Amino acid sequence: MEQSAQQAQQIDHLASAPPPDASTLAAFGMPGLGPPAAAPPAPRPILELDGEAREDELDALSDWVDDFFLPVYGAEITTAAPWCLQWQEHDDVVAWLHALWLAYQQHKDPESGLSGLFVWHRDFLTHAVAAIRAPGGPLSACMTSPDRPAHRLLPGPPPSVRAETAAAAQTTGQDEPDEPPR
Repeated sequence: MEQSAQQAQQIDHLASAPPPDASTLAAFGMPGLGPPAAAPPAPRPILELDGEAREDELDALSDWVDDFFLPVYGAEITTAAPWCLQWQEHDDVVAWLHALWLAYQQHKDPESGLSGLFVWHRDFLTHAVAAIRAPGGPLSACMTSPDRPAHRLLPGPPPSVRAETAAAAQTTGQDEPDEPPR
């Protein structure tokens, strides 16, 4: 009789609807196989962030650069491999390092497998460091010797003729800009 009562309770339990957030597979001792958890927000490039969000991301990036990246990968400073103590003021360097840091976080995750960090070194680190620290790169006007700290932002290219023509048309109130001479 007792066994029949337990079986009836089990049948009643199995026949009832599960709670709204419970997974049918979790009821069988298989946690994690239920409905997918809410995905974290997709990371955004740091140059698209504003205000406090950008400052928080830059602080975290600076910690990674100062505590991990430079001690491990910050080779000697030379004219062939310049560096800048004020790298946070070089938007292109910030963008490169941020992308490198995001890739590092992804590839050190256990889900990346045993070769995750090798892929990060091969596909991301080598290329990013070569671009950032190139002799003619974004830091080339900065420190090329540890004995001579320097910082200088190089001017970028001017706006295109099309942008200048459109800006001039807006200030004069014209609807259509004149075609530039060819």
